[in-house]
Amino acid sequence: MSQPELNGIVAVDGPSGTGKSTAARGLAHALGAAYLDTGAMYRAVTLAVLRAGAPLDDAAELTRVARDAHLVMRTDPDSPGVSLDGADVRGEIREQEVTKAVSAVSAVPEVRELLVRRQRALIDTATRPSGGIVVEGRDVGTVVVPEAGLKVYLTASADARAHRRTAQDAAEGRPADRDLVHADVRRRDTLDSNRSVAPLRMAEDAVSLDTTELSLEQVLRRLHELAAARGLLVTNERAGR
Repeated sequence: MSQPELNGIVAVDGPSGTGKSTAARGLAHALGAAYLDTGAMYRAVTLAVLRAGAPLDDAAELTRVARDAHLVMRTDPDSPGVSLDGADVRGEIREQEVTKAVSAVSAVPEVRELLVRRQRALIDTATRPSGGIVVEGRDVGTVVVPEAGLKVYLTASADARAHRRTAQDAAEGRPADRDLVHADVRRRDTLDSNRSVAPLRMAEDAVSLDTTELSLEQVLRRLHELAAARGLLVTNERAGR
């Protein structure tokens, strides 16, 4: 049965809690594409920093830890994740300690330069010679792959984002305090938007999509329509689909 597949790069950016991960993974799955969560890379490096006891204000030490950390990213949308020094850390990188420190670590220019190189290598592998990948983060369309065929910037109200984050934390067995999550959402917005290197912002040629009142199915339908409109879909015979 013929099914459309992604041929190219879709960049999905936006602040925390807008549904980037769920939407990006869902689109990648539907279109037979790879999936990359760039934020998970920064979180994994932050975990390495915390394990090493490195001071968050020592850029040279943070860069050394990032350089030495052995990260392996899985780009299968049905089984994504990240390993640090041989161990799966998907759950650990979402803990509150990492969440509080990740903005400081990701603001270091040398750390970002190092991880952007790794991200581009993964994207190049996934799209060569004619594959597709959906990449999500905060600077994908502006820094990592400004040449992406489709750039989408997801937004949502602060209340909606806090509610989603709280629900996600509860579902994954983490402490879920909506007031604390709401404060953290605003804190991360401020830090990410005002950092000197690769601040959180929408690319000039990105499509803005407010997900506050949209279901996941509606978001996925819109992303599919946008990818088709940009000529990024090809039809192949996919057994069993």
